[in-house]
Amino acid sequence: MDDQTQALAASPALGNSTLGRLTEKMPPHVWFGVSAVFHYLGPAFAVLLFPHVGVLGMAWLRIATAALIFAPLTRPWRSFARADRSTRLLLLAFGACLAVMNCSFYLALDRLPISLVAAIEFVGTIGVAAVGLRSPRNLAALAVAVAGTLLLIDVRWSDDPIGLFWAFLNGALFVGYIVLGHRVAASGAGIAGLGAAMAIAFVVVLPIGFTDALPAFFSPPLLFAAIGVGICSSVIPYICDQLAMSRLPRASFALMLSLLPVTATLIGVIVLRQILNFTDCLGIALVVAGVAFHKPASAG
Repeated sequence: MDDQTQALAASPALGNSTLGRLTEKMPPHVWFGVSAVFHYLGPAFAVLLFPHVGVLGMAWLRIATAALIFAPLTRPWRSFARADRSTRLLLLAFGACLAVMNCSFYLALDRLPISLVAAIEFVGTIGVAAVGLRSPRNLAALAVAVAGTLLLIDVRWSDDPIGLFWAFLNGALFVGYIVLGHRVAASGAGIAGLGAAMAIAFVVVLPIGFTDALPAFFSPPLLFAAIGVGICSSVIPYICDQLAMSRLPRASFALMLSLLPVTATLIGVIVLRQILNFTDCLGIALVVAGVAFHKPASAG
């Protein structure tokens, strides 16, 4: 199945409700934009909770929150039971990818600046975009976006090899998230499949961070904060990603991910009070120009 077929094969399983019709009418780029904002907003607040619940404890709480929210909405046990063998294997792989990706992401954030983690995370998506982009115009757009990203993040290598290991593992799994997420969207599973995968992710991570997460259950403010991080980090962006993936070719989606370092920088300004310099502004302009200039494969 090619990228165009993947993009058009299925819409998220939201039924014929008013909400379902609304999600289909909204351009996929809008859903991607919402996802891009929350992709780093949640983690930015999660870092503040690391001293209280630990890194893996925060990852556990994030996945548990998402799994519990999705469960009554998507009934993952039914989705998994009704799926054929190939879809079950896909959901198992997607769930395992989500679990390990979230843990490695937080382990990297605990040791490295968020800008460097974002840079490494974006590197893998370049390959995904390059594989599917077939026109000179799109290759040029990709080159402009990459140049802007390099300016924006001011890539610098850390002397922390363990942090780099987790960052590169997260980047590799993020590529897996893109590929598997598109397959889930194309299979027709959509949001229901995402709920099933998140339940699987919770089973995978259950024994890993539970002990670290225990303090949150004895502190209501801490627990509510962790739940908020889980909603911002996993529920909102993952749903929006599925809504975007169901109608965007994989290569176009991967190219648009170059906006993530931009949102990471802007969140740094708002949440962390980091001031942008001229190079940062130029980088943002180039990334936005590259994404605006590219032409989705489905458009011919």
